[in-house]
Amino acid sequence: MAFSTSFSRPIVPFNTKSFQPFSPSLYFLKPLDQNVPLMSYKRSCGCMGINCSSSEVGPPSDPVNGRQHQIPHMAPFNMTMREVALSQSQSSYKWRRVLLKVSGEALAGDQEQNIDPKVTMAIAREVAAVTRLGIEVAIVVGGGNIFRGASWAGSSGLDRSSADYIGMLATVMNAIFLQATMESIGIPTRVQTAFRMSEVAEPYIRRRAIRHLEKGRVVIFAAGTGNPFFTTDTAAALRCAEINAEVMLKATNVDGVYSDNPRHNPNATLLETITYQDVMSRDLSVMDMTAITLCHENKIPVVVFNLNEPGNISKAIIGERVGTLIGGM
Repeated sequence: MAFSTSFSRPIVPFNTKSFQPFSPSLYFLKPLDQNVPLMSYKRSCGCMGINCSSSEVGPPSDPVNGRQHQIPHMAPFNMTMREVALSQSQSSYKWRRVLLKVSGEALAGDQEQNIDPKVTMAIAREVAAVTRLGIEVAIVVGGGNIFRGASWAGSSGLDRSSADYIGMLATVMNAIFLQATMESIGIPTRVQTAFRMSEVAEPYIRRRAIRHLEKGRVVIFAAGTGNPFFTTDTAAALRCAEINAEVMLKATNVDGVYSDNPRHNPNATLLETITYQDVMSRDLSVMDMTAITLCHENKIPVVVFNLNEPGNISKAIIGERVGTLIGGM
């Protein structure tokens, strides 16, 4: 049996000659021609229409004024509206998924206290601006503003491993503070730690972290790699490779990478671009060799820039020229 569709009048008592709609937005069926097997489907305005009287399908007509309904633009079946926004933003911005490394010292601001709320709020607002553009942002925080394991190792019998574990706990403190700041301005944020602290954060699970990013949430990775003797720079490079981020953005208290130490050499110049090999051969104090080697092997470009300059975070995230670009040339 083939069927035809039409809009009907408001609800009236049911009879056997025709079906009446329960809602003005529904199409109902009437027997038509036994010899027409074709059934074509058209979705419009959130409902399904069935047309069997013709092989051509068009927008349904309005029975009141005779006009045709305009079919709204819809995302492809297997894509969410966020994924459509991501595909559009990918053509506009240099990177789609980034990892931001924030040093603990940068969070201290003017050094009057361990964490400066003005700094965390500035970070949150700039991250919020770019996440609304569809760019996925993950963050790794350091803990040097509270406790640096390498500096305390050997003090009062404290061995290096124990000192590094204390430093990992410091990064968790920074991460929870930053999460609270971000969520206070409406940014959905998750903290994932390298070792279990289930009462305050999620454990690090790679697939879960990626899914959070795909849903538009900011993910903050804390506790470094979960192992002593590895810096948070190495943790940032590792997480960047694991979540398939396209760039690592290192926010520090300096403008970028200099040809020499600007504190000791007033003639040192800021480098706009530099290769991984130059960083390693010239022993430039950008990040530790393990981190830079990991970025080199996985072809992850690194942008080093000054966190204290307003707008630098958002500029770096959307791919504007800021600070120094390592690799990726």
